[in-house]
Amino acid sequence: MGVCLSCCGNSAEEANLMPSPDERRQQQLDAAEKRRQENESRGIKNPENLRRQQQKALEQERREREADRQGQGQPTLKWQTT
Repeated sequence: MGVCLSCCGNSAEEANLMPSPDERRQQQLDAAEKRRQENESRGIKNPENLRRQQQKALEQERREREADRQGQGQPTLKWQTT
């Protein structure tokens, strides 16, 4: 019990269980990317709906800028009370 079993021939196979540094680096990059994606979508039930809402907001913003640009030559209406 507790005897070194290097004579069994399994030690060389066990030593190769660790991936090469390049493989390990790639695995770490993949895991980091997966964590980033999970954090981005945390709390979002429907990512497609969120994307549509963002596009809609950008389009509304663009329309407002266009309306402001066209309306610059015209005076704005002001309230007057007497």
